[in-house]
Amino acid sequence: MNLEDILKLPVSERLRLVEEIWDSIAAESEQLPLTEAQREELDRRLEELEANPSDGVPWEEARKRYFGS
Repeated sequence: MNLEDILKLPVSERLRLVEEIWDSIAAESEQLPLTEAQREELDRRLEELEANPSDGVPWEEARKRYFGS
């Protein structure tokens, strides 16, 4: 299946395909090393969350806020 064929699929099928691709990438994420800048940013965000846990927003709420569903 080439890109042209994929783009002809219904949106629901393309979303399913994207999810499957993302899951396969996530399963191998340890093979993608972080840069020092990325590591520092993640550490900063974690420290901020730990210092102010009530500032966080649950994923479901954030998704509704930004994607409307």
